[in-house]
This record gives sequence, C-alpha cells and structure tokens, in this order.
Amino acid sequence: MFIDKAKIHLKAGKGGDGAVAFRREAHVPAGGPAGGDGGKGGDIIFQVDEGMRTLMDFRYKRHYSASNGEDGKGKNMYGKDGENLLLRVPPGTIIREEKTGHIIADLTDSDDTVVVAKGGRGGKGNTHFKTSTRQAPRFATAGEQGQELTVTLELKLIADVGLIGFPNVGKSTLLSVLTSAKPKIANYHFTTLTPNLGVVQTKHGDSFVLADIPGLIEGAHEGAGLGHKFLRHIERTKLLLHVIDISGMEGRDPVEDFRKINEELCLYNKELAGRPQIVVANKTDILGPHDNLEKLKSALKEQEIKVFPVSAVTGWGLDELLGYVSRKLKELEKIHKETVIKKEEKIYRYEEPEDKHHFTVYIEDGIYVVEGEFIKRLIDSTDFEDMESLSYFQRVLKNRGVIDKLKELGMSEGDSVRMYGIEFEHFE
Repeated sequence: MFIDKAKIHLKAGKGGDGAVAFRREAHVPAGGPAGGDGGKGGDIIFQVDEGMRTLMDFRYKRHYSASNGEDGKGKNMYGKDGENLLLRVPPGTIIREEKTGHIIADLTDSDDTVVVAKGGRGGKGNTHFKTSTRQAPRFATAGEQGQELTVTLELKLIADVGLIGFPNVGKSTLLSVLTSAKPKIANYHFTTLTPNLGVVQTKHGDSFVLADIPGLIEGAHEGAGLGHKFLRHIERTKLLLHVIDISGMEGRDPVEDFRKINEELCLYNKELAGRPQIVVANKTDILGPHDNLEKLKSALKEQEIKVFPVSAVTGWGLDELLGYVSRKLKELEKIHKETVIKKEEKIYRYEEPEDKHHFTVYIEDGIYVVEGEFIKRLIDSTDFEDMESLSYFQRVLKNRGVIDKLKELGMSEGDSVRMYGIEFEHFE
C-alpha cells in the first residue's frame, strides 16, 4: 500500500540522574563525594533509506521513544548514555512540526540524516558541588527531559520525469512499456490511485526515473478528486511528460485537455506550471479525427513545446521520444538542485532556548506560582530533608532572580509559594 502522509509523536530519552555517593574505602575513613553523572538520553534520528518508497511503516505505529540515560553511580562512575532511535524514511520525505507546520528537515539525498528530537542531558553527581566550605554535598541534579513533539511526515516522490494528464489517456500503459514497472491497467477512469515508479533504460545507455502520477481532474488544486495527492508528487520532477489522448475516441479536445491540466498546475503552484513540459500525443494507433495532431501542434507552437506522436500499445515513436527526454534531462541537471529541490521555507529545528533559565510567576487563588523547565529540574534534584540541599535550592532561586520577581509581584513575609506541587511559606 502506498502511504504518503503520516503523523507521529516523538519522545527523546530523559537524561539519567546524578548520583549522591561518598568514598568508603577502608583506608579513607572520611571520604569525599564520589557521585557520578547521569548518562545522556537517546536522540531520535531520521535517515533516508533508498529502498523505501512509502511511509507505510508509520501508519500503524504512531508513538516513538528513545531510551533514557542511565543514572550515575558511586565511585564517580558515569551512567551509560541512552541508545539513539533511528527511523528510516524514503527519499523525498519532508518532516514538519505539527503545530506550526514549519519544516524541520527536507530529506532528499541518499543517507541524509537529521536529529529531530534531542535526548536530555544527564544530571550532575554530587562530586560537582564540593567546595571549600561544603566538603560533603548530599545532593545531585536530576537529568533533563528529552525533547517531545508531534511531527507530520510528507512524502514527495523523487523522480526525474513525471507523467501527467487526464485519467485514461495511457500513462500507465506508457510506464509499463518503457520500464519494468507493472501498474494496474484497465479501460476506466482513475485506474491509477497511487504513484508508480519505474526506471527507463534508453538504447544509448542512459537511464532516468519515471513516475506515473494519478490522473488529474478540474478542481484538483482545491483537493477535488485525487487533488493534492496528485500534485504533491510532481513538485520534485525535473521534467513533465504531458500525455494527451490524440485519438478523440472519448470526444475529448486535446487542446482543451492541455489547457485544463496546466490551469490546475498554475492554480496549485505557479512555479510548477513553469516546469519544462513535453507533450506526448498518445493513441495514434486508434482511428480518430485526422486534424487533432496538427491542431495540437499549432496551438503549442508559440509556447515552443515539443509534441511527440506515439502509440504506447505498439511502441511507435517511443525511441525518438526517449532520446529527446534524455538530452533534455542533461540540460536541466545543472539547475535541478537550485530550482526543483530547494528549501522553500526556513528550516526549523528544535534547539535549546537561548534563555534556558526562563521562568514565569503569577498569582492563583492567593498563592504565588512559579513555573519553568529549570524550576522543575531544580525541584527534582532537591532533597528537602537535607539542609545542604535545601540551602542550594534557595541560593539558586535567589541567584536566578526568582525571589526578586516574586517580591515585585507583591510577595511578603508568610505568603505561600507553589512550585510543581510543592508549597512553601516565604520568610526573609
């Protein structure tokens, strides 16, 4: 099954907690602190796998978590880092942050790799808090939480040439003749419901990837019919082969068909509408109005669009078509990276905030409330039964400006302050 869109939730690993430990060797009766640091939490990494062609793997599993870092140990032993989680995606995958829609990564080339969610840093053991006046600190810091976010994965096929045109004009037949791909072929509209890829080998030894995209109808730019599912997959192609039924067997006007398809492309993406096109006038083996081909050539002459009459069924005219396509692709290769696979939006990455000590203070039901990521870590790291640990907690609040902010808000002697479920009374 071809799946080209998925929404998944990612949670990187939490850092391990620092350890509180002391040297206890027989020959060291009053050993100093020896608590090791916690290990770093595992990252969540995305990597391109050229063997993949769909996001099927992400349809049934929606939640992904990397492993946590190990807690620190005694004898200054560090905890083991959590293992990274590697998620493989097909080439052409765009990763977006779900809430904002910003692009986190645009993975197009073989082995492209990006860290999307970073694991939390490990906490520091009590060894780090030894000073000349505090010889035996009985506290350590907790490990940081790993980044957590929901992302959408969107697949845009990476093909050199895209086959476009109305349903039932012979695109699937053409693909099956030119490549080893075996798409479903039948005489009814919307036979192709998913994109098909195939590799074309020319008699001159050249090769390129050809994609048969589902048929287009009017209103597709607004999502009608296969709509955006169709249009998304031709954004990355260097060249478009516009297949038109020249036989007129279904009463279609080839010039009008060409106009309507390009109108849909223009409404969806003007740059896409300007992509080089070659018109493939198919079904020349079927008897029909003799003037259709000349009428089409005349209409496209001013636009300098080449028209190749072919028969996908008999193979007539295909060698000439492929020779021209190969030459055209070589011309376009130089500008492909700049005009086709380009970063349309600013790449957005989750980074640690510049002010990692940010906090907020507000009053709720007469109680002063303090919130912030560093406040949460400080609470987790504090042993409120230990005077040294409590003293360190109070000193951090004072040095980071939390106490001053509370006083600006009106806090006075005896007022209650709440921080993540723990409530204190303020005393000067």
